Amino acid sequence: MPPLRFLLILACAPLGACNVVNAPPHALLATAASGYARYEPGDLPDERLVATTRKPEMLPQVVAYRGDEPPGTIVIKTSERRLYLVLGDQTAVRYPVGVGRAGKQWQGRAEIDGAYIQPAWAPTDEIKRDNPDLPDVIPGGAPNNPMGARALTLSGGKYAIHGTNRPESVGTYASYGCIRMLNEDIVDLFKRVHVGTEVVVTL
Repeated sequence: MPPLRFLLILACAPLGACNVVNAPPHALLATAASGYARYEPGDLPDERLVATTRKPEMLPQVVAYRGDEPPGTIVIKTSERRLYLVLGDQTAVRYPVGVGRAGKQWQGRAEIDGAYIQPAWAPTDEIKRDNPDLPDVIPGGAPNNPMGARALTLSGGKYAIHGTNRPESVGTYASYGCIRMLNEDIVDLFKRVHVGTEVVVTL
């Protein structure tokens, strides 16, 4: 696995926004050898998982993409509130995401360093200050767990790409710096990336 790259933070909370804690026995850690599946045009997520109320612009799509990143790279464009999984042949899969609210946005490079199914979550000190009624730990799979169905933690220890228990926040500026996806989309992305996948975040 290549060396971990440090996050280049412009503006962020003093503490990490996503604490994935005590990964339960059913949390599966992906390995670098797992690879990622090629995403072909029309190969959208399982229709049984896609919310029928989603607007067309909120569906994952294979789109034209011009950039220098190699296939398999995740690119998050904060201003667009979109995540791109680069495929090569000048295309990418585009997913809607929720991003950091004002003052909680960042840019830089990282790598996926952990991949978890329904992880438990512990709010950071900052989040606890803002939401004092939150418990110290919310079990994985609980309806009030903001990590949702999957979590991909990022090197640097502050942030993750994860699902959500607030689907209405996807497509908005809502988080403490983590990247939120609809649960059906993070389940799909989870199958296509691996530990060591590069992540590029731009403002």
